[in-house]
Amino acid sequence: MLTRAAIERVVSAALTEDAPWGDLTSETLIPADAVARAALVARVDGVFSGAAVFAAAFTLTDPSIVVEQHVGDGERFAPGDTLATVSGPARAVLTAERIGLNFVQRMSGIATLTSRYVAEVAHTGARIVDTRKTTPGLRAIERQAVRDGGGHNHRFSLSDAVMAKDNHLAVLTCGGLSVTQALEGAIARLPHTTHVEVEVDRLDQIDAVLAAGVGTIMLDNFSLDDLRLGVARIAGAAQVEASGGVTLDTVRAIAETGVDVISVGALTHSAPALDLGLDIQIETA
Repeated sequence: MLTRAAIERVVSAALTEDAPWGDLTSETLIPADAVARAALVARVDGVFSGAAVFAAAFTLTDPSIVVEQHVGDGERFAPGDTLATVSGPARAVLTAERIGLNFVQRMSGIATLTSRYVAEVAHTGARIVDTRKTTPGLRAIERQAVRDGGGHNHRFSLSDAVMAKDNHLAVLTCGGLSVTQALEGAIARLPHTTHVEVEVDRLDQIDAVLAAGVGTIMLDNFSLDDLRLGVARIAGAAQVEASGGVTLDTVRAIAETGVDVISVGALTHSAPALDLGLDIQIETA
């Protein structure tokens, strides 16, 4: 989950990167007693995400800045809608402006794209999930944006679950054990609460993996026909995940094969930033 500590860590790093020795422009041009009031305004349709992160950009710059949210995370908005207002010392508002916008535009872009995938599969039982294809250092906020868009999260990190892919299996079986034996031995060493998922890229690999008693089988880059056959072969004995090159044009048909989960790297690695603007008015004493 996106904690306050995680937000402050990420936002503080961004503010330091953007103004390591202060904001030379604002400190030179803007009177010290100037007050600013700004509105975060939508230029396009979308789903909002990043309220707490947006606010943190301003309050970490100057605690006296007040941020009011008018739209909550996960809510839809239209062009022209005011999503939040910011008021406080003009220098600080201008210093934080770009960082606040960068985060909320990125997060709202992910939430909006996710909502489109979710809508495509709403008539099925499939769950849309993200992947670890996130921006380094920003995984927590990008994962939150996926949830705000109606999607779900895959494992957060390598520490959270066992997920064996083809390279893992190649190493695991190099000593002469079968895939089933190797997986059974590995599972026996794990706590009973640890989830185990295994990736296969051919139908003929399913039975050996299924026999080991894994929790999820990922069908990677399968055709639609093979996905249907894979779902039928697994027959509820494990959760079925589809993965590999999923797009808005293909996700509906993939969901209709009967898979339980569809992992989509594009949610985080290809979501465009949403067009949101901060309209500022400056007042001087």
